[in-house]
Amino acid sequence: MNLITEQTTKIKATLPKGDPNKKQEVFYNPLMKSNRNISTLLINSIKNKKMNFVFPLAGSGIRALRFLKELKRGKISTIHVNDLKENFPTTFKENLKLNNLNTNKVLIHNQDAELLLLTQHQGGFGVYFDYIDLDPFGTPNPFLASAVNKIKRNGILAITATDTAALTGTYPKVTKRKYWATSLKNYIMHETGLRILIRKVQLQGIQFDKALIPILAYHKDHYFRLYFLSEKGKEKCDQLLKQHQYFLFNPKTLEFKTSNYNQESEFQFAGPLWTGKLINKPLITKMVKNNPFPEEQKFLETLKEESKIDITGFYDLHVLSKKLKQDPKKRDILKKIKASPTHFSPTGFKTKKSIKEIIKILK
Repeated sequence: MNLITEQTTKIKATLPKGDPNKKQEVFYNPLMKSNRNISTLLINSIKNKKMNFVFPLAGSGIRALRFLKELKRGKISTIHVNDLKENFPTTFKENLKLNNLNTNKVLIHNQDAELLLLTQHQGGFGVYFDYIDLDPFGTPNPFLASAVNKIKRNGILAITATDTAALTGTYPKVTKRKYWATSLKNYIMHETGLRILIRKVQLQGIQFDKALIPILAYHKDHYFRLYFLSEKGKEKCDQLLKQHQYFLFNPKTLEFKTSNYNQESEFQFAGPLWTGKLINKPLITKMVKNNPFPEEQKFLETLKEESKIDITGFYDLHVLSKKLKQDPKKRDILKKIKASPTHFSPTGFKTKKSIKEIIKILK
């Protein structure tokens, strides 16, 4: 095992080799450091206190350890950490000692993740959680039903998905089977993939009158990351359903729009998918202001700018350049047409102006 340091936390773990399984030693995934940085910042940026946390797929346990060290005082009531790997309990206890952490708030489990969520009881009653973090390998599908069932009102459900190929058009049949939607492989595929995933998660809650509202959802590196605020009520669920539509894209004109129907012949389509907000503007503003991680600042600032323009879809300079047969500069476009950058593409931008208006301005 290696001694690894991430921010304030040290752990003993191995680096991953090949596909993980329960018989392997506990390992550390350095590619998810940014994911963990942002999750820590998000929890410190919301008002919730005395929270019950659960990590059903804890891996090395680094996220839970960092929460114990980095979250503000009063945030944590209990933390449940779980992984099916045989050596997980022993290794996690060693890492608690390595970081001089108090174990009074920590409950360590070594069982199937879904079973953990369904069987936790306290005083004869089922335990519900204020924060559930699903960080699986590939799709989160196997764990969605139990996680949605166990999230409290006003709780935060955090989900990572690394099966981006299934959501972005590489395997369209897989998208239909796993996510009940049609994918679209073009320059907007990461946004449409993220929105397809959001709808799938929301449908798990809507059937039980539980509205899962995105407060931060993004694509980065090789994964999608989503944070939902859980609210209760039929009316709120009905409002979510109104925002499950199709994304229509015309490859010839570059026009795009959202619609309840997908029967326009000149348009390709993706969906049904979520067409509502991806980013809570007050939350991302607070995160940018209080961010202690310099390496995340540029990304967070892009998300903040993107939150100002609430539309589904974006334009891309490379695609526009081919159509216009010229090479406009991104900074000029952002000024001329009141656009914002998008995290989905370094050459992408969002604006409420139509493609016809954009071309007219640029010409």
